Amino acid sequence: MNVEGDDSGAICDAVLQVCYAMGCGAFPRATPRWWMKRRTDGTWEDLRQCDDATADYFKDKLRMSPRVFREITEALSTSLEWRVTFYREPLQPDHIVAYTLYRWASGETYENGTCSFGIGRSSGLVAVLDVTEALLSAYPDKISWPTGLQKAVVLHAFADMGFPNCHGCIDCTHIFIDKPANCPGEDYYDRERRLSVQAQVVVNLNLRVLDVFIGYPGSCHDVRIVHLSSLLARAKAGELFTGPPVMLPFGVQTNGYLLNDNGYPPSEWVVVPYGGLSQHPSELHFDNKQKTARGAVDRAFDRLKGMWRLFLPSHKTNMETLPQQFVAVCIQHNILIDGDIPFDDNPLWEVGPDGVRRIVDLGMQWSLRLMCMELSTGDALILWDALAERMGAQ
Repeated sequence: MNVEGDDSGAICDAVLQVCYAMGCGAFPRATPRWWMKRRTDGTWEDLRQCDDATADYFKDKLRMSPRVFREITEALSTSLEWRVTFYREPLQPDHIVAYTLYRWASGETYENGTCSFGIGRSSGLVAVLDVTEALLSAYPDKISWPTGLQKAVVLHAFADMGFPNCHGCIDCTHIFIDKPANCPGEDYYDRERRLSVQAQVVVNLNLRVLDVFIGYPGSCHDVRIVHLSSLLARAKAGELFTGPPVMLPFGVQTNGYLLNDNGYPPSEWVVVPYGGLSQHPSELHFDNKQKTARGAVDRAFDRLKGMWRLFLPSHKTNMETLPQQFVAVCIQHNILIDGDIPFDDNPLWEVGPDGVRRIVDLGMQWSLRLMCMELSTGDALILWDALAERMGAQ
């Protein structure tokens, strides 16, 4: 535009005045950005804000997006509507769900966590119990053995890695606790002399939890845990692995099996590595492939304990409600996988007293990263021969 000198100066002054007015807040943004951390009344008030930083804040505090949080709250709302009384207005379902998720994600005590949400300690205790019960009731099939198309995808993924008709990986992890009240403490000491509870979990290559069994003391061996659970009875009854069998070399037939480490004895439904110091090259090749595929269960434990940090360090817990809460967290784990929520591994690191950044203690050996598992025809034949030998050794 061709303007006179006086008009050009007036336009510049007008632009400066508008910018100054916007900076002073005279023209507020529809969704203001958090250029600095604003001061509110706590975590719950920050979560209720609708602006550019809400999604990141939800992921940091509740491990999920606002969309997934709203879906969970809607599914649980009918079970969490507290009765209206003459004393005060009851807490709303979204408030209750947000506090429970924050409790599981942060691992804070009831005293510290309830202050951030403006509720009392007794209300926090009741909220966790109610949300746990509502999750178990609203998502009864979220943890289940795969069927139909989902089962075909799982079998195809394991077959591509050299393990035909494999349904998943199984292992145990320790949930560290303080000494339980009115219980003999020596029963809960594990091999590292830490008080813990055993949790047996079955996952597929997508890290999805297929089965969970928790509650027995840390002194119990993995073999005893699997005998106490329903997996062994279901496997013997033919209810665990259904579908057409697969014929392996040497006339070995398999209806299905799981992968595990040497903590389990070899059987027709659990395939373990050879182990040992002096191994034949084919045995070493099989162990390396089996260990890499089996690493899915360790990565699932990494994600479970890294995202829901209440189950990472030792903590004081109610032994009667701990199993239900862990199963509820496994349900959340599957919900996040179905919602394509990526896993941030930053919670798996901590800064020690010496200022050194290190991996937190997950109560197990650090898992291997997933490696490329493209098999040539020769490698597949060698792997199948070793698999048939391991299954025939039971």
